[in-house]
Amino acid sequence: MAVFGGKAGGFAVAAVLCLSLVACGKAPNNPYVETAEDKKLNTHYTAFTARPKHLDPAQSYTSDEAEFTYQIYEPLFQYHYLKRPYQLEPLAAAEMPTPVYLDVAGDVLPEDAPLDTVKTSVYTIKLKPGIMYQPHPAFAKDTQGKLLYHQLGDEARKYSTPLQFEKQDTRELTAHDYVYEIKRLASSRIVSPILGHMGAYVVGLGELAKTLQEHDKALKAQIQKETGNTFPPATADLPWLDLRKFDLPGARAIDNHTLEIRVNGKYPQFIYWLAMPFFAPIPWEADAFYSQKGFVENNLVLDWWPVGTAAYMLTENDPNSRMVLSRNPNHRGELYPGEGEPEDEVKGLLADAGKTMPFIDRVVFTREKEGIPYWNKFLQGYYDTSGVSADTFDQAIRASSDGDAALTADMEEKGIRLETSLSTSMFYLGFNWLDPVVGPGNSPEDARRAKLLRQAIAIAVDWEEFSQIFTNGRAVPAHGPVPPGLFGFEEGEAGYNSQVYNIVAGKPVRKPIEEALALLKQAGYENGMDSKTGQPLTLALDTTGGGPGDKARFDWYRKQFAKLNMQLDIRATDWNRFQEKIRKGNAQLFFLGWNADYPDPENFLFLLYGPNSRAKTAGENASNYSNTQYDTMFERMKTMPNNEERAQIISQMTDLVQDDVPWLFAFVPQQFGLIHEWVGNVKPNDLARNSIKYKTIDTARRDIARKVWNKPDWWPIPVLLIALALFIWPAWAAWKRREQAMGIREDLADIAGGHR
Repeated sequence: MAVFGGKAGGFAVAAVLCLSLVACGKAPNNPYVETAEDKKLNTHYTAFTARPKHLDPAQSYTSDEAEFTYQIYEPLFQYHYLKRPYQLEPLAAAEMPTPVYLDVAGDVLPEDAPLDTVKTSVYTIKLKPGIMYQPHPAFAKDTQGKLLYHQLGDEARKYSTPLQFEKQDTRELTAHDYVYEIKRLASSRIVSPILGHMGAYVVGLGELAKTLQEHDKALKAQIQKETGNTFPPATADLPWLDLRKFDLPGARAIDNHTLEIRVNGKYPQFIYWLAMPFFAPIPWEADAFYSQKGFVENNLVLDWWPVGTAAYMLTENDPNSRMVLSRNPNHRGELYPGEGEPEDEVKGLLADAGKTMPFIDRVVFTREKEGIPYWNKFLQGYYDTSGVSADTFDQAIRASSDGDAALTADMEEKGIRLETSLSTSMFYLGFNWLDPVVGPGNSPEDARRAKLLRQAIAIAVDWEEFSQIFTNGRAVPAHGPVPPGLFGFEEGEAGYNSQVYNIVAGKPVRKPIEEALALLKQAGYENGMDSKTGQPLTLALDTTGGGPGDKARFDWYRKQFAKLNMQLDIRATDWNRFQEKIRKGNAQLFFLGWNADYPDPENFLFLLYGPNSRAKTAGENASNYSNTQYDTMFERMKTMPNNEERAQIISQMTDLVQDDVPWLFAFVPQQFGLIHEWVGNVKPNDLARNSIKYKTIDTARRDIARKVWNKPDWWPIPVLLIALALFIWPAWAAWKRREQAMGIREDLADIAGGHR
């Protein structure tokens, strides 16, 4: 048998590969390698751009992590998927609770009792029976009822995922699991971002944090003494901390299906926190299981492999490449909502009313670090949804006849639809109140100069221009600390920031730069020169980034301050260093944003509450703003119902910070989402982040679209075959001549040998 070599053999192999590709019919650009079993599943394909850092509910607090945690864990409550304004409803809880208010003697007070008479608010919450955890080795037991995998010793090092364990089991959710998680918020072994806030509200949580810290300190000293080591052991090397042994007066299980939580004073917003994963249940078995030595080196920890009761469970976790959520086989199933807003029925959002969720079997998340590959795969049908980046905006969006955003003809031809909504978010440029130049300083004169300086900068920095340049106009100017859609947001002229805008024909128009320059002169900085020092005024903006893509944004910032003849020093750094500066109060100016944790104005107004100072109390007031008048109004407003009196107080607080300018109110982003026609039940919802269970995927329609949009372009193959023939024929002819010549030589050799 002849074996082709050289050029002839190479082209022959290429021809075979091409013909094989034709035969199999697989699109050459398909990024997914799937088994026959995978193809049977109803799969949602999406992408993530930022690597999630924490999947432990006690620690996770970012939107990129919420995309996973909300699908896996079940807090007590959730937000109704369709109703607006946002409305809480039971999730693991059987019903919505009504808090009972107690005075200092423990006697029950009326619901409208004055704030200063309420010592404790008591929430008694019933759980739905029969809620089961996902399959997990932490629950597996032997025939004697002993937990199988809690004493693995050195054997623990051979495991890297919970799926590697032969036996998986489950158990029912109980009220004790919620108590256990609340205690975890106080553990010194976990850095929970809400301990500072919740420690002041959940009765005894702050004290428990101190107790657990002292416990671990004493334990380290004991181990150091017993082992004779020079240094105490690291926290990660300590044995499991069984939180069931520690008392927490603010959280207890009355029985397996009844939870009681006690809150200091009256804090109506507390109910919203119970819809967040911070208050999701954690079974003690999982905490004990993951504490085994040998697991951590393979990332077999709760922060990497969650254990929950929700519709999905994590079955693949490579945060640098791919993560997969699969249907939790033990999930009880929930019914799709039967009511929403009036237009929901017209949009088809009620077609699945009363059907059992989840509808999707599997969610494949692929990490995309660059926007263009993400966009191209969406257009090819390999991602079901997409956002709209600045690079792809013109390809996707056009202005309609009424000035609103609409899809381009190419998008409409593909059956793609556009969903837009204003997010419950706020972006701002903050001034550090502790800074001697932009803060109030130590004297009335210092405070006056700094205030005039901030007011001048507020006029000069043109956020409308920023939005047009950097967001393609997908933002609305912010005029105060409360974003649209929340109680306390003022529509129209009443809500416009009169410190920055003039009202012309009922519309806000940014004040001319001359007014800003006049304010600057009053502050003692005429033409950008400090009258006290005779030196040019230079301010510093701390920010993240610093790569080539950030240059245009940094140049824009400098241009805004140049309007006032001021220099702006951009101090770009990584996120961790930036956070450290904010924590220590070392930044002068900085740019930040805030996403609503819950739909109440208190969640934004507390960002300027003095006692929440980031530098002083590790709170969320990154500007370290302090104003006694504001703080007094905040303390009164935060516990009030949404009535006219509360609205008036919020208006007064807004007027105060518009005048003080601790922030430059930048913008509220507008969200643009593109959805393929085969994806159903999509409604923008900033707060209901457990939205995957509601969605549907018509896989048959997707398969058809993929085949149409990704037909292999086979026209070069005939040309290639002709070229191959032209190359192979001369090679074969040459080989044949060589073979014949060799045969003649062999015959001659045989003849010659015969004559010897």
